[in-house]
Amino acid sequence: MTALIEKFNEAYIRIKCEPDIARELSEFFTFEVPGARFMPSVRSKMWDGRIRLFSPGNGKIYYGLLPYVQRFLTENGHDYSLSEDFEIRNLERSLTAKFVWSLQKKGFKARDYQIDAIHKIISDNRGLILSPTGSGKSFIIYALVRYYAQKLTGKKIIIIVPTTGLVEQMYSDFADYGWFPDEHCHKLYAGSDKYTRKEVVISTWQSIYKLDKRYFSQFGAVIVDEAHLAKAKSLTGIMTKLHDCKYRVGLTGTLDGSEVHRLILEGLFAVHEQVTTTSELIEKKQLSPLHIRVLVLQHNKNDKRMMKDKTYQQEMEFLSTNMKRNQFIRSLVCATDGNILVLAQYIEKQLVPLCDMIVDHCGDNRTVHLIYGATPTDDREKVRQLVENDDNAVIVASYGTFSTGVNIKRIHAIIFASPYKSQIKVLQSIGRGLRVAEDKQELELFDIADDLCYNNKDNYTLKHMQERIQIYSTEGFDYDIVPVKLDKNK
Repeated sequence: MTALIEKFNEAYIRIKCEPDIARELSEFFTFEVPGARFMPSVRSKMWDGRIRLFSPGNGKIYYGLLPYVQRFLTENGHDYSLSEDFEIRNLERSLTAKFVWSLQKKGFKARDYQIDAIHKIISDNRGLILSPTGSGKSFIIYALVRYYAQKLTGKKIIIIVPTTGLVEQMYSDFADYGWFPDEHCHKLYAGSDKYTRKEVVISTWQSIYKLDKRYFSQFGAVIVDEAHLAKAKSLTGIMTKLHDCKYRVGLTGTLDGSEVHRLILEGLFAVHEQVTTTSELIEKKQLSPLHIRVLVLQHNKNDKRMMKDKTYQQEMEFLSTNMKRNQFIRSLVCATDGNILVLAQYIEKQLVPLCDMIVDHCGDNRTVHLIYGATPTDDREKVRQLVENDDNAVIVASYGTFSTGVNIKRIHAIIFASPYKSQIKVLQSIGRGLRVAEDKQELELFDIADDLCYNNKDNYTLKHMQERIQIYSTEGFDYDIVPVKLDKNK
């Protein structure tokens, strides 16, 4: 029997095949969730820690995984056919380029990889684009919105972003590109009306993921920015409720490296396409040059002995509240010229006290801004605009609010005050400072690491530093490692 692949809706395809082939597909598309063995539901044997992307019971699998299904069947000697409801389009790139050029304002020129990404998406009706911070994802989104606004009749476009700040920034970007967002776009986040007559809705995923299918039936196109950040269940819930939404686009700067995470995103959108890299953009002078200094703080023997058998959380508590360490960071801020972004993880334990220390030490000579989750969206936007017009400002911010999507060209230095190993967090945080500005020669990143090794046993956060260095090496970033004796710095 020849397997039949048919379109179930815009979210799923369905495979009709022999039970043996269905079992093979089920096994092939089953993955263990990273870190599952530590989850309470797995430890209590309520769940086996695996995600099954193909259901042999109903034959359904995410639409975006169609190429993987076709490859699996072909490589395993199984014949298959596609039903006639799959649309095949052969659009000329020159037509896409002409449309994109018609949107350009004076002084702005779309880059070739932006046109390629736009062409790929409108040709396939869907796409998952990997494009690093500073590569112009917002223009890609803008061009797609203008295209779908012309194409759709009686349907709206929804743009989904992870934070309220990005709602405001997207709205502002559209105005910069020459559109009139107040006429066309509705901003949706906490307290906003969920219904509008405007053709474009810009929303956080948190504001809409609990709404029912009837709400989502009004949309004919969905664009998800920073797609990697939406929690898996929330994003899959939204995308499956949009089961009749034909045009489906995801954009992100990076994926987290796990196969199951990548396949879920590809299933919801399409097989990912990397249009450019940070290193390529730096080489072309489209992003600022980057130099990373990994400052390895050498703690004294007493501290090392005290921390030798501590847990990860205890180590993080020690580092975030360590006075000598925070004094070193404060002194580094005060000795560094230009606009500086200081990123930390713990609000009350480190972020707020560190901000106070910086204000006390050098607040007379420079403006210091504190931003974290409780900071109102309007205030964050005001800080962004103020820093763009400042020469010597300091932003002390939580990773959660400033590691993603915030667009400030005039950031001259970034300090990682808290250790992180997440590839996504690291690369997105670096991206905050890579945009080119006239008075900016390079972005300097100070990566603060901590050596608490005892009896040749590496501490947790030193291992995280090693993972960050691996990320820097893989990305082709310029870095050096500088040991610093902490007790000699105040």
